[in-house]
Amino acid sequence: MIDFELEPQILSRLQMFHAVSEHMMRPISHECDEHEHQKPTQFYESMWQASAATSIQVGHDKSKADEASKASTPRRASLVTVLSTEELCWGDAGLYLSTPNPGLGGAALMAAGTPEQKEHFLKRFKEGKPKWGAMAITEPGFGSDSSAVATTATRDGDNWVLDGTKIFVTAGQMAAEKSEGFVVVWATVDKSAGRAGIKPFIVEHNSPGMTVTRVENKLGIRASDTAMIVLDNCRIPLDQILGSAEVRKEGGFKDVMATFDATRPIVAAMAIGVGRAALDFVRDFLKQQNVAIRYGISPRRLTAIERDFMDMEVQLQAARLLTWRAAWMLDTGKRNNLEASMAKAKAGLAVTLITQKAVELLGPLGYSRKILVEKWMRDAKINDIFEGTQQINMIIIARRILNYSSKELN
Repeated sequence: MIDFELEPQILSRLQMFHAVSEHMMRPISHECDEHEHQKPTQFYESMWQASAATSIQVGHDKSKADEASKASTPRRASLVTVLSTEELCWGDAGLYLSTPNPGLGGAALMAAGTPEQKEHFLKRFKEGKPKWGAMAITEPGFGSDSSAVATTATRDGDNWVLDGTKIFVTAGQMAAEKSEGFVVVWATVDKSAGRAGIKPFIVEHNSPGMTVTRVENKLGIRASDTAMIVLDNCRIPLDQILGSAEVRKEGGFKDVMATFDATRPIVAAMAIGVGRAALDFVRDFLKQQNVAIRYGISPRRLTAIERDFMDMEVQLQAARLLTWRAAWMLDTGKRNNLEASMAKAKAGLAVTLITQKAVELLGPLGYSRKILVEKWMRDAKINDIFEGTQQINMIIIARRILNYSSKELN
């Protein structure tokens, strides 16, 4: 049975995250948006200390989830993560993405890494100065089709040699150059093998041959850095191919794709947080203008504003429930690739509708940069793009529902 009842300690943690959003993120939100590449170092330090104190876990350990599914009390790690993400993105989605943590690189490690790799690469996130992790997938020649990886990994004695270009790497600069972090790079060891030849490799910060050549100027989530990384004769040790010997030999692509089953609900939660911020602002604004939202009356008697606002609420709640379900399935060891894509697709559509409608309902004020609503509209759109575009997720959903292979349904 699906259970979303939250323990008092979880509710207390969510209240803490809401306070962080309200008192630490909102006050610097405009400034970080206006000055995209100016780093809020004090915020980083505060979040780093808070992360160490609360032991926030990024990613998903399937073995632990399997154990938890047999236990009387299910784990709540994924559900707590999406709830926390919603609260923090209510504050600022860009700042949330810029927070020092293992990031997508950590999620890949948790999904496919060996116990030794997890210990070695993740223990650094509990000590020292702020650090970032990243995952480099997208290339100039493809977007959401991860099977089209052209970056190569060639074995040379006791090393792998990586060559290629990666774009749109979230936290790429911070992970590769500005901290003692790492980047998980997808590369092919055999182009003729197709997907079977694609493997993930862990590249340490400041590795010779790995260079950040550009940091993007973006429409939204401007507080986070999004980098282009060039790998030119980048040599790494053999044991920095991600996963066990069996995974390295037989696959790797499928296992790391499972990363998205854990991270797509998080992206959906990001969208929900932004959408909720816009909805809350509109609700407060209407209240200040003495415009009441009348529930429980005939739809025919509702005003256009009331209908629009209620539709915004419905869209947000539908996305939230799908997201919670996907996270709950992950916590209980159930396969959730369909539900993760459904949550991500729905949340991306919902936040786009909600933030655009918020700007519309507020009129010229909503379009003004005096308030954050127009920023939330810009921040919202990325949720329809990264972690698989809306179209890619709809294809995944269709394949799962119809039980078609990728060749049968393109």
